[in-house]
Amino acid sequence: MITKFGSQRCSLKLACRLFGILLACSLTSQAAGPESWPEFRGPQGNGIAVSPAETAGVPLTWSEKENIVWKTEIPLQGWSTPIILDGQIWLTTATEEGHDFYVLTLDQESGQILRNEMLFHSDNPEALGNDVNSYASPSATIEKGRVYVHFGSYGTACLDTHTGDILWKREDLPCRHYRGPGSSVVLFEDLLLLTFDGADLQYLAALDKNTGETVWKTDRSTEWPDVDEHGEVLREGDFRKAFTTPHLVVQKERTLLFSQGSYGAFAYDARTGKELWKVAHGAYSPAPCAVSGNNLVYIPLGRGAQEIRAMKLSDSDKPVEEEAVWTIAGKQVPAEPSPLLVNGLFYLLSNDGIVTCLDAATGEEYWSERIGGNYMASPIYADGRIYCAGVRKKTTVLQEGRRFEKLAVNELDEGMLASPVVVGSALYLRTKTHLYRIETGD
Repeated sequence: MITKFGSQRCSLKLACRLFGILLACSLTSQAAGPESWPEFRGPQGNGIAVSPAETAGVPLTWSEKENIVWKTEIPLQGWSTPIILDGQIWLTTATEEGHDFYVLTLDQESGQILRNEMLFHSDNPEALGNDVNSYASPSATIEKGRVYVHFGSYGTACLDTHTGDILWKREDLPCRHYRGPGSSVVLFEDLLLLTFDGADLQYLAALDKNTGETVWKTDRSTEWPDVDEHGEVLREGDFRKAFTTPHLVVQKERTLLFSQGSYGAFAYDARTGKELWKVAHGAYSPAPCAVSGNNLVYIPLGRGAQEIRAMKLSDSDKPVEEEAVWTIAGKQVPAEPSPLLVNGLFYLLSNDGIVTCLDAATGEEYWSERIGGNYMASPIYADGRIYCAGVRKKTTVLQEGRRFEKLAVNELDEGMLASPVVVGSALYLRTKTHLYRIETGD
């Protein structure tokens, strides 16, 4: 671990923060609700770091010599987004060849690695075939006392966050990921929701979070367009798999689970796994998460079509209206970064650095600007700003709003494929080699 402080004030601030935590723990009337980033897309599942009032003071500028509270080297390789709760940071990593899979715990205040434990081993992992994914790309999810760690078909585990004990494991959920796993896990009531979209099998599963037992499993009912009259598959691999993470929409008497696969987007009943809606399309290998708001769900389709559809929600037997309210397609649409929906505005960050702002209700474009760089990580919103973490060392910060305004461009030693995280006034960035806590010294 490398720890850097720009001044004595920064050192004093860290000491005061540590004392404050100890004092708070001794009080009987603590503030309700710990600060957290409990899953891939944050506390609300949409990339938004709670309310601006609770994230005031998130850094606008930083560098290797500015506003770095700590910097910790992360062993091996992994692109999973860090998750944070109760002073602990959890993330995953794996050997580059995919034989061994690890979970790490870091102290949120100091950045010290508290736990580095191998959970799974594979004698014959399938080669990734590219350098934009890893064997530890799915993000974990956490709740009081338990963390749920996932490596796709290589294994899923539940650990006690206090002792680190493994409470249950699953290694019997098959899927040929082809390019490695990418779908993160989501908690819903007593269920852990998993997504398996491989070259061979495509299905969703819900595990009992307490025991790890399968509660439901639903195969995709995809109507494949590339099968000949004899049932022979004409195109495999990339044209079957997906990397999407489920998005939940709560209605009066049910919760919808939206999930995109190759050639089809679906909505399921989250409690039972029953398929409630699907739409066929011509895209494949999707990765971005859906997002919802204003009685609409915004569904990225994937490569090939490069399209997002804004669909009207319904509480009838068919939960989604047949026709899209509006669509956007073309080079502005990302293949990997997930969209953001903030204060009635819909933001897209394309892989090659085009940021687009639309009216979320109508699809009207307010602006579309190239910010430079390449992007795989999903942008987040905090403190009135949009943070875009690039593959090539730079993070660009934009002002939220109907007018384009670039506020800052910040550079670290390495680029990022994991998405940014904000908890309180601190920004956490996982680069290809390190995890940083970034915070001002004021």
